[in-house]
Amino acid sequence: MVQHIPAAYVLDPEDPRAPTREQWDAMTPRERDRVVDALPTSLPIELHPPEGDLHRKTKQGALGTLDDFFRRAGRRIYLSSELAVFYPGERSFVPDLLAVLDVDPHDRMRWVVSKEERGLDFVLEVIVAGSASKDLEHNVERYARLGIAEYFVFDRPSCRLHGHTLGPGRPDSYRRVVPQAGRYESKVLGLDLVLDGDKLRFFAGNAALEDTDEVIARLGGMLDKVLAREEDALARAEAERRRAEQEASRAEQEASRAEQEASRAEAAEARAQEAKRLLDEALAELARLKR
Repeated sequence: MVQHIPAAYVLDPEDPRAPTREQWDAMTPRERDRVVDALPTSLPIELHPPEGDLHRKTKQGALGTLDDFFRRAGRRIYLSSELAVFYPGERSFVPDLLAVLDVDPHDRMRWVVSKEERGLDFVLEVIVAGSASKDLEHNVERYARLGIAEYFVFDRPSCRLHGHTLGPGRPDSYRRVVPQAGRYESKVLGLDLVLDGDKLRFFAGNAALEDTDEVIARLGGMLDKVLAREEDALARAEAERRRAEQEASRAEQEASRAEQEASRAEAAEARAQEAKRLLDEALAELARLKR
């Protein structure tokens, strides 16, 4: 079903496109909001077929790595994966990973260039299976024409990385990013992209950015150490408690023995005094009898 929106704009669900710049400029703010809300948040599966777990893990790993890095760095950058993108009058597309600099990184359902007043600055596509012509040929021409500053393709089956950047004096044509010592510089991200075997990594200077699994493993190791230290401290405290109890028990036993010794001494003293009294009485009686 074709939706009719004011200002001579027609939304075709089979080929959803944002209004042209002229159509957008002719709309009221309310009409623009209606248009944006009507645009789909995903594309038909035949236009964007799924490519399996390896594809999903690769792009989500890259997204998680970059999101964590820029969040800790305090840099305003919008990052997303599998987000429908709408340029004015153009066929929509869904990049594996996209970045836009210096914008509010709040959650979005779609990226509409006319509404955001910004196009994409960086796109990464990941190839894991099937034909690579879309990413390596068609998108190179298209993304350059749309003015996307940098476009990288990670061809996982061939373990190759392709980098493209808009050249000076030719705003609608890419030139190749030439690697230096295996590093592909991204001026947009301020990072280097590097292939590590069949894995894509990002470097800030000489430091490799940790991916999500590595962060989880590192935090897990830190937690294990904290728990081990806590268990050791509890064990030491328990040992000290037992030693204190033993010392208290020994002190109690010593006090009991001292009390018993005192009682025995008192009894002996009493017996000695009684014996002396009896002796004195006997001597007195003997003296009396002698008289």
